Amino acid sequence: MFVRKRRRPVSEINVVPYIDVMLVLLVIFMVTAPLVTQGVKVELPKASAEPIEQDDNPPMIASIDADGLYYLNVGDNQEQALDAEALALLVQSKLKQNENTPVVVKGDGAVPYKNVIGLMVLLQNAGVPSVGLMTDPEDS
Repeated sequence: MFVRKRRRPVSEINVVPYIDVMLVLLVIFMVTAPLVTQGVKVELPKASAEPIEQDDNPPMIASIDADGLYYLNVGDNQEQALDAEALALLVQSKLKQNENTPVVVKGDGAVPYKNVIGLMVLLQNAGVPSVGLMTDPEDS
């Protein structure tokens, strides 16, 4: 007498490892997606801004021109370009005289954004508590 052995079904695939790999990849993509998306190029709308109220204390205006040179509207030579250290020293000395002096950044439209941010960081390191940005009024 012959005894027949039972065979396993031929087409069984264990899918649990594939599901594990898929979930790990999903988590990786979810974590890295916000890091890869840094910004979208958009055309910003024009808007009119309310002017800052002028009181007895006129603001210091730190300017950066199209060549990336710094200027400050304080001192005798306001039209002379300053390096970063000289600008920081002038701002610090003016803030020692009156710590409530507002500071405004006036950046040329052709200046790269990173240079304007660099000027703002320079002013912050010089002790300026807050910085405003100067704009031209909207054309009517």
